[in-house]
Amino acid sequence: MNSRPDQPLRLGTRRSKLAMSQSGHVAEAVRAVTGRPVELVEITTYGDVSRENLAQIGGTGVFVTALRDALVRGEVDFAVHSLKDLPTTQPDELVIAAMPKREDPRDALVARDGLTFEQLPDGARVGTGSPRRMAQLNAYARNLGKSVECVAIRGNVDTRIQFVRDGELDAVVLAAAGLNRIGRGDEATDLLSVDNVLPAPGQGALAVECLASDTELIAALGQLDDPYTRAAVTAERALLAALEAGCSAPVGALADGQIVNEMRLRGVVGTLDGSTLVQLSTTGPVPQSYDEAMALGRELADEMLAKGAAGLMGERSL
Repeated sequence: MNSRPDQPLRLGTRRSKLAMSQSGHVAEAVRAVTGRPVELVEITTYGDVSRENLAQIGGTGVFVTALRDALVRGEVDFAVHSLKDLPTTQPDELVIAAMPKREDPRDALVARDGLTFEQLPDGARVGTGSPRRMAQLNAYARNLGKSVECVAIRGNVDTRIQFVRDGELDAVVLAAAGLNRIGRGDEATDLLSVDNVLPAPGQGALAVECLASDTELIAALGQLDDPYTRAAVTAERALLAALEAGCSAPVGALADGQIVNEMRLRGVVGTLDGSTLVQLSTTGPVPQSYDEAMALGRELADEMLAKGAAGLMGERSL
């Protein structure tokens, strides 16, 4: 970190409206704790320019690699990612210096005519590019005695919502955090309960990443860290990593707490049609260290694999 106080810190961000908004919030917080100006450096990632289905181009990581390359090359000082976009393995040369307080982790429905999910007609066309959402939405609909047709879509928030406004789809499902961060949370017609649809591991949380060698910047950014968010997300990502090793089914996970000193971690994997879900939870003391959070996630993953999670979409070939 160049410590000249008038030297702007360069924050690498994707160009989307959502990425710019969440990076803007982080930039303000960094200015407040460092007294340094922060400039946004817009970087185009493969996930932004490719029109292919996310699952086909590798899903996790497609929005991240270009930002990380810019960090390593010294073109930016730090980067802001949506945590759910980060692969579960962390490069040695980079460190997540801060995970600020998490936004609403739930999925949101934006439907025509103000409908909730339970009010959607049988056979409603629901847009989402996420296998995790498809599996759980199909199961949720089945529990209500109806079916939905999940339609694979891509694009930014505006593009997705426009499918509903144009009448092409009855509804789309998006992350509530994303809608809230761009000031469009009031367009959600239903917030999907985590009892019915578990979010992606890390959904609603941000990762502020910089070079592992930049101890001065790590200390400064660390002031934005929320320890509870870090413990919860670490447990969720440990669950994901352990399941990814033994299971190719889509994973949903959430660690939260109704009681101050306890954390409940829930996980789900399922077939895309929602006919089979393995859904388990575990509750314990709030993890006080990285190792404790990792152990919480791994233990639940082991239980889920023992309950048949690995067989849902075929064993992953290693």
